[in-house]
Amino acid sequence: MLFARPLAELIAELEKLPGVGPKSAQRLAYHLLRVPEHEANRLADAIKNAKLKLRFCALCQNISEQEHCEICRDGRRDRSVLCIVAEPRDIAAVERIHEYKGGYHVLHGLLSPMDGVGPEQLRVKELLHRLADGEVHELILATNPTIEGDATALYLAKLIKPIGVKVTRLAHGMPVGGELDYADSATLLSALEYRREM
Repeated sequence: MLFARPLAELIAELEKLPGVGPKSAQRLAYHLLRVPEHEANRLADAIKNAKLKLRFCALCQNISEQEHCEICRDGRRDRSVLCIVAEPRDIAAVERIHEYKGGYHVLHGLLSPMDGVGPEQLRVKELLHRLADGEVHELILATNPTIEGDATALYLAKLIKPIGVKVTRLAHGMPVGGELDYADSATLLSALEYRREM
């Protein structure tokens, strides 16, 4: 089936989104063509504003409007404990349980040699910089219990333990192969409470 060029370009761009295949991209494109122009413009403006106004927190690498994110600016947080997560959305999963009161560090991915992702592509250098002042006494590795998550956790544990920082990992109350942002609060709380040293 041939599409008009603007429609084909829209479908091609939508297909680049994670989890969106050719059929879904076509459905989304046709939906966007059907909505009133002001709604489509609001979506376009929201995307532009997000790209223009958001940045990575200079400290934890979370998404923020300011130099430091809201969590890093919160003086009530325990700065001696850092929870290491793969993606910014994982912070929301941990925050949902309302029990963790430490800081975070976002890696922006997981080690995956098959996909060409090594330590250089992750925010490991920024993490080591944060550990240099000796304020952090424990790292909680909260990567997903997948091959990539386990490999990343093992790599970080081997890298950081010699520095003298306690390294723990979420207990496997998390299902193997599961993802942090899909875990319910009770499972996540249990995994956090029963974390183990690596």
